[in-house]
Amino acid sequence: WVEFITASGYLSARKMRSRFQTLVAQACDKCSYRDSVKMIADTTEVKLRIRERYIVQITPAFKCAGLWPRSAAHWPLPQIPWPHPNLVVEVKTEGFDLLSKECIALQGKQSAMEGDAWVLSFFEAENRLLQGGCRRRCLSILKTLRDRHLDLPGNPVTGYHMKTLLLYECEKHPRESEWDEACIADRINGIFLQLISCLQCKRCPHYFLPNLDLFKGKSPSALENASKQVWRLTREMLTNS
Repeated sequence: WVEFITASGYLSARKMRSRFQTLVAQACDKCSYRDSVKMIADTTEVKLRIRERYIVQITPAFKCAGLWPRSAAHWPLPQIPWPHPNLVVEVKTEGFDLLSKECIALQGKQSAMEGDAWVLSFFEAENRLLQGGCRRRCLSILKTLRDRHLDLPGNPVTGYHMKTLLLYECEKHPRESEWDEACIADRINGIFLQLISCLQCKRCPHYFLPNLDLFKGKSPSALENASKQVWRLTREMLTNS
């Protein structure tokens, strides 16, 4: 582990990723599928191109079960009735992950910090919150709508933006009866109206880390174009429903 420690005594995400990249490259060269599996060289991420058709990214990570980061200690806000306290305990027990990957939020800061820092991931916690009612189905529909209608230049709207706004919609509609199958259209319309507002304000706060803007690095023109596209799609859904 000594080779991965920085001068300040921290475990470096960049150094671990670099070593992992070397090991994966060696494995690809020696494996019997080396003609079909190639490392993508122009990135610090570990990415494989398979049969010239698929790209697979492998990200080193640490599971931090039973822990909750101080940067998200404010969650949940006391005045909001969702999620239920029992669910909060489950989510915080689930913990979070630390990922070794490039991060737009750190770009522009000191280069050493940018490379050595680990990225917080709340993937399991988010999925735990979205269990029950039609929440998971809403997410599936939102991702499908995004892929079919909002796959725009500059990638201003991602599936993770949809997931984040779905979590905020859960706070706005805390009762389980509001997540019945009959309410799916209302919930999706509400999320799209949230998305339009975020695109127009050019800011989309992370659910657990609200000081982190998920639109950071997106061009203003791409966000403006996306807001128009989302509004057209929302208007079409409202008039056809």
